[in-house]
Amino acid sequence: MEWLSLNIMGTEWIIVVFVALVLILGTGKLPAAARKMGKAAAEFEKAKNDIRRQMSPEHTIRVSGPVQSERQKLEAMAKSVGIEPAGMDTDELRRAIQDKIGGPV
Repeated sequence: MEWLSLNIMGTEWIIVVFVALVLILGTGKLPAAARKMGKAAAEFEKAKNDIRRQMSPEHTIRVSGPVQSERQKLEAMAKSVGIEPAGMDTDELRRAIQDKIGGPV
């Protein structure tokens, strides 16, 4: 049965897959299918990049030690993302942190 094994490698697989797609989809539906696959790949990349951006160290909030109040927690969060909390009330501070990290606080 050695004569049945296919010794196909590299770019030859692309040709085999392309021929199979032409036989299955026909030449009329192939461009539309390629567009859909391209859009799906672009959406996947966009989602992957968004997740990576959100998990980057600049979006990570670190609070060291216990806090006694909501205000102390907000001040610690603000300092960890580079916001100076002096002169801000609690709501302003919460909005500033939310604007900086792009999510609810």
